Order: sequence, then C-alpha cells, then structure tokens
Amino acid sequence: MARPPVLPAEDKTRIVLSILAGEVTVAEAARRAKVSEQAVGTWKRQFLDAGRAGLVAGKRGPSTREAQLEAEVAELTTALGEAAIEVRVWKKSAEGRLGPSKTSR
Repeated sequence: MARPPVLPAEDKTRIVLSILAGEVTVAEAARRAKVSEQAVGTWKRQFLDAGRAGLVAGKRGPSTREAQLEAEVAELTTALGEAAIEVRVWKKSAEGRLGPSKTSR
C-alpha cells in the first residue's frame, strides 16, 4: 500500500480546526486530505495535547526555555559585574605605576 502524502503542519492545523469547529467530520476530513481517519485522529490528539500542555505549563510557571534564558541572563550579568571590577582594578594599578592621570584631580 502506498504511503500517505506528507501534509504541511499548516494544512494539518486547518483540518483539525475545521473538525473542532464542527465544519467537517473526521471521516470527511480524511477523505478530502486523502489520508486515513486514524491519521486525522492522531493529528487532532496531538493538537489537543500540545494545547493542554501549554495551559498546564502556564499554571506551573516559566517554560523550560524561559528558565534557560533567565539562567543565561543571570550568568551574563555576573560576568559583566566581574569584568567591571577587573577594569577598575587595572585602572587603579595603572595609576599607581604611571602616576595620576592628567584628567583626574
């Protein structure tokens, strides 16, 4: 038996939304898309599971990606602070060796 055509995600989304809106049945959508009813049912389940996961994640707090970015911001902020301190130390040590700068009074 031939493999069913691969549909873009946009087409699958449109099909699932039309089913959820009651515009077409699963059987009718499958027939129009030339895929099995099982495939359409799988798309619908995946669509609903992904939406459910988004709602659950919203209640629990930041997503994994948000947490990763927050950790990266904290790390970069610390590195920036350390670099600023190093620059001050270098300036102070240079003043001691070269004497006061002509612009400082």
